Amino acid sequence: MSKELNKRIKTSIILIISFFLMIKYNYLLLIGLIISSVIIWIEFNNLISRMIKSKKIVFKLYGFLFRFLAFVYIFHFSYLTTTHLIFNETNKIIFLYTLSICIASDIGGFVFGKFFKGRKLTKISPKKTISGAIGSIIFSLTLIPIYYEFDTQFLFLELFIFTLLTSIFCQAGDLFISYLKRKANVKDTGDLLPGHGGFLDRFDGILFGVPVGLFILLIILPIFNL
Repeated sequence: MSKELNKRIKTSIILIISFFLMIKYNYLLLIGLIISSVIIWIEFNNLISRMIKSKKIVFKLYGFLFRFLAFVYIFHFSYLTTTHLIFNETNKIIFLYTLSICIASDIGGFVFGKFFKGRKLTKISPKKTISGAIGSIIFSLTLIPIYYEFDTQFLFLELFIFTLLTSIFCQAGDLFISYLKRKANVKDTGDLLPGHGGFLDRFDGILFGVPVGLFILLIILPIFNL
């Protein structure tokens, strides 16, 4: 086992333990979300600073706007997560399922990409492959029967559409941050998570997949009565 992989596994174990503790104790989750949001925004801010080096006022305004929107999005996401989902026990299982989709998507992409390799998905991120993208979706869809056993308030078709789109947007979030890193000419957004890079490297897909997925499941799908 390589030294880098060993670091990645150890960090993943710590993250998983921390996650379950935060799910069990809401006050830990609130603290964790606040700290994570601050770190993620700082990393994003640094990323934009590396991207926009021009002294022209238009680029400075563009950078300020980008940072402001990221600030509002990240902290609003944390607020909604705690007040409307986590502190509401009825909705907690929906949040956990959405988060599980993003995690499964990440794992599926890694496993299929390493095993099948094949054609590259996009120039934005050279390590991403079409097989990895398909694997992300397959791994995510395998969660549907498990969730359906615990909660039948949603139809199977609703869960299928919700899971599929959440996985796709999760991958889109990953690619978006990869694009910014490529433009900034950096490998990782930070080094706080050994083997993973920064917090934004680890949670980029979640920041996109979870809010979009929940919006689709709770707002969009009921409109069409699926």
